[in-house]
Amino acid sequence: MTMINVGVIGCGSIGVKRHIAEYSENKDVKLVAFCDRVLKRAEEQRTLYGGGAYKDYKELLADENVDAVSVCTPNYLHAEIAIAALEAGKHVLCEKPMGVTLKEMDAMIEAENRSDGQLMIGHNQRFVKEHEIAKEWIASGRLGRIYSFRTTFGHPGPEKWSVDGRDSWFFKEEEAAMGAMGDLGVHKADLIRFLLDEEVVEVGGLISKEDKDFSDVDDNAVCILRTESSAIGTLQASWSFYGAEDNSTVIYGEKGVLRLLNDEKYSFIFAGADGEVVKENYGGIQTNEDTGQSKSSQVMGRFISALEKDERVPVTAHDAKKSVQIILSAFESDRTHKIITGE
Repeated sequence: MTMINVGVIGCGSIGVKRHIAEYSENKDVKLVAFCDRVLKRAEEQRTLYGGGAYKDYKELLADENVDAVSVCTPNYLHAEIAIAALEAGKHVLCEKPMGVTLKEMDAMIEAENRSDGQLMIGHNQRFVKEHEIAKEWIASGRLGRIYSFRTTFGHPGPEKWSVDGRDSWFFKEEEAAMGAMGDLGVHKADLIRFLLDEEVVEVGGLISKEDKDFSDVDDNAVCILRTESSAIGTLQASWSFYGAEDNSTVIYGEKGVLRLLNDEKYSFIFAGADGEVVKENYGGIQTNEDTGQSKSSQVMGRFISALEKDERVPVTAHDAKKSVQIILSAFESDRTHKIITGE
C-alpha cells in the first residue's frame, strides 16, 4: 500500500486532538471515515477532511475503502470494536488500555491471529525520545544494575479536557471500568516494562476514590512493583494533581541516577556515581493541554509506517496485555490486601 485509507472510531478529544490531528499531517494517510455515537462530531470531521460519517461503527467497518481504523472509544468498547474491525479485514490501532479483562484481551489476540490485519496498542510513552534514549542507556549497561525506580503520571483529571467534561465516560465505571489507573497508570506500567526490558512479577496496590464526588472510578493510586531482576519501585497514577502535570520517571542504578521528564529545563538528566553529569532536553512529551500533534510521539506515524513496510507493529497486543495485567493485579491487591504474584 502506498496510501493508507484510515477511519477513526470515536471523535472525542483523543480521537480529534491526537489521532485525527496526526493522521492529517501524514502524507501517506487519507482520512476517509469517521464514527461517533454523537453523529454531529463525526460529521464535523467529515466537513474538514471528506469521506463518510457514521453513528454505528459497524457501518464504518462495512466501508471497503477503509484499510485501517483507530479505536478511540470508551474502554469497555475497545475489545468489541477491535475484534469486529479485524474480522472485517482492517488493521487496528487501539487506544489504551487494550482491554479491561484478561478474557477480552485474549479474544483480541485470537482475533488478530485469525485475521490478515495487525493490532497495535497506542502506548505513546515508548516513542518519547527521552525514553528511547534511556532504554538504550540501560540496555548498554551505562547505569549498571538497576536497583529501584519511581514513575508518576498525574494531572487534574479528564474533566478539564474531555469533550464531555464532568459527564465524560471517563468517570462512569460501566464504560471506563477503571479511572486514573486505566488512563494514566497503564502508561507507566508499560513504560517500566519497556525501559527495563523485563516483566513485573509482584504487584502491591493502594487505590482510592476520594477526590471526585461525580465519579464512579479511582482517582488516586500508588503501587509497589518488583521486576524479574528484583528491581523494586513505585508507580503513581492520579487525577488529583492540581497544578503542573507530572509525567516523570527516575531510574536508580549502581552507576548513577537517570531523571526523565523530571525537570522544567532539562528533560533528560543523568547524575553519575563518579561525578559525571549529563543534561539534555529532547523535547519532552505532549500533554492534553497541547493542541494538535506537532509535539507528538508519532504513534500513528509508527503504525502507518509498519503497515506500509509490511512490518510488525511496534506495540503488539500480546505485549500490551502484560501492561494491563499489572493494573489489574494492583486492583486485586487493593481488594485483597495482598501482594499479587505474576510472571
